[in-house]
Amino acid sequence: MSGSAALLIDTPAGPVRVTTPAPRETWSGLAEQDPATQVTQIPAWLDCICATGPYRDASRLYEFDNGRQLVLPLVSRRKLPRRLGEEESWPGEWGIGGPVFPGSVGSAEAEAMFDDLARRPANRVSVWFRPGNDDVWAHAASKSFHLDPHTAHVLDLEGGFDTVWERRFHQGVRRGVRQAERSDIDVEVDRTGRLAPDFYRLFELSIPRWADQQHEPLALARWRRTRIFPPQRLETVAARLGEQCAIYMARHAGEPAAAIVVLRYGNHALYWRGAMNRELAHPIRANHLLHRLAIEDACAAGCLQYDMGTSREGTTLRRFKDSFGTESTSSPRYFRERLPTSVPRRGLWWAVRRAIRFRPV
Repeated sequence: MSGSAALLIDTPAGPVRVTTPAPRETWSGLAEQDPATQVTQIPAWLDCICATGPYRDASRLYEFDNGRQLVLPLVSRRKLPRRLGEEESWPGEWGIGGPVFPGSVGSAEAEAMFDDLARRPANRVSVWFRPGNDDVWAHAASKSFHLDPHTAHVLDLEGGFDTVWERRFHQGVRRGVRQAERSDIDVEVDRTGRLAPDFYRLFELSIPRWADQQHEPLALARWRRTRIFPPQRLETVAARLGEQCAIYMARHAGEPAAAIVVLRYGNHALYWRGAMNRELAHPIRANHLLHRLAIEDACAAGCLQYDMGTSREGTTLRRFKDSFGTESTSSPRYFRERLPTSVPRRGLWWAVRRAIRFRPV
């Protein structure tokens, strides 16, 4: 890739060649060889981030003397002094990043990556690992990085859809699907991005309900939600991922009732976003049917996992995900900061939450 720079660094694994930004051909090749690669770890996802936010490509290719290669997807913030900047994999609500590597990583290789990141000039560096990554990363990170724990809810698709339906879905899910199938409901699956505006209208319709459930002022909820998920974000992802991005739209009596966005790459399917008109969707269990169809499609495509993302324990969303038979798996984020900028931000947000008696759902 033009504009890439290579340098040699001394690490616990010995001299390591680091190229940044990582050459796309090498990155894509490693992603294809790594069966655990998620859609949020491929070059196209980085392009989506940079196209819709103040970020630039800071990905890093590590090449070791033993011939092994490792790519760390990474972006840095534009227009910030380097000492105040951030390098993240990934920022905000963009989900899991983390290293892409075929096979298992050695302790020296893991330490080499974190040793390099610890020396980066940016104020904040963070890496969010996919579920199930080896404990070797935790040991390597513990020397200079802090843990920000997350839990992902992943449905095992081994055995195909019939096995998932009979052995993993809870009875309530099967009952909800059957109820939806008896209702006046039509489902359309779009892999072109055509339904992105319809999805976003449902998303905007969901904000007052989320605000009410969380005891959050509507103006704050609108500002926060649209900042996290502006309209152009889904349009960009759909355009750049093509058929890897599917919008499932359920209509009741011709009216949009519920929709989910499911992303797919290799063995992995990811439930990325959802929204609904609750008055229409809930009585007919539209969301149960949408996930059932998305999971069946993932099984037919050869996926081994259906990742339903993260949620807080004890919430309604967590119970919904659990009802599909998902397993809770650690998906840690490790970060280090020279100046503790995230602590005041987080403290301010928690103060606001206490003041408005915020309730996660």
